[in-house]
Amino acid sequence: MNPTKLKSNKQAKLIAIVGPTASGKTAYSIELAKELDGEVISADSRLVYKGFDVTCAKPTLEERQGIPHHMIDIVSPDCDYSGGVYAKQAKKCIYDILERGKTPIIVGGTGLYIRLLLENYIMPDVQPDRALREELRTFSINELYSKLQDMDMEGAQSIDPNDKNKIIRAIEIIKGSGKPLSEVRGVRKDSEFDVQWIGRNYPRDILYKRINERVEKMIEDGMVEETQKLLKQYGRIPNLVYTIGYQEIILYLDGVLTFNEAIEKLKQNTRKYAKRQLTWFRKNSAIRWNCYPDPLKK
Repeated sequence: MNPTKLKSNKQAKLIAIVGPTASGKTAYSIELAKELDGEVISADSRLVYKGFDVTCAKPTLEERQGIPHHMIDIVSPDCDYSGGVYAKQAKKCIYDILERGKTPIIVGGTGLYIRLLLENYIMPDVQPDRALREELRTFSINELYSKLQDMDMEGAQSIDPNDKNKIIRAIEIIKGSGKPLSEVRGVRKDSEFDVQWIGRNYPRDILYKRINERVEKMIEDGMVEETQKLLKQYGRIPNLVYTIGYQEIILYLDGVLTFNEAIEKLKQNTRKYAKRQLTWFRKNSAIRWNCYPDPLKK
């Protein structure tokens, strides 16, 4: 389908289901896809990686119930995948789904991916600096985040303090452009899509209970074994050691934490991540929380 031609007639309609981890987005999206003849496009920065299954709550083929899912299992874990690449590839999926007369349903909790794809967010045009990245990787994550705060306190607040890759990229952008993040980021005026925003969430005590239960299920389903397998296959690559779930299990395997300490640390880090996700999405006033979407006219 030609996006320009479509846009000249009317904006492409689609649904976006967002919210924190363990809020039931996946199950809800599948239910919706059945009723609206839709297909799901993942907006999760970890589900793009092959093998990141149990620990990243990737829906199994059985859980998908025959609904086509896109932007899952598309690259190897050692691939340096970016939000900009994601937006380009996911946009192609959207128009392909529309061309076949179906409803695109974007589902995920990675705020940056959502913004790049649906909110006309513009990524800074700063090329990767491999030498700088190697230098920055020698610092601890706390040292890096402190460095970012010194360079751009406001910009640092929009970066996950546990995501070393994103912190490094933010420093790289600031150094490469000579400007704070707020000045090199931007938003296009015209919206390419007519998005119906649906937010999924629970009261905090229930959400935290669901997070804890999910972690316990991950253990039962083989999270430790999956981590060992990925370490053996890829080594200690950044995408593995800086992903919530793997990083805590690696500390257990290294003998830094006991098994129970690692699990409690994982639950705690996941709860913190859910809080950051909610902070991000609550900035979008168009999101209607815990409601059923209006039928989409084709």
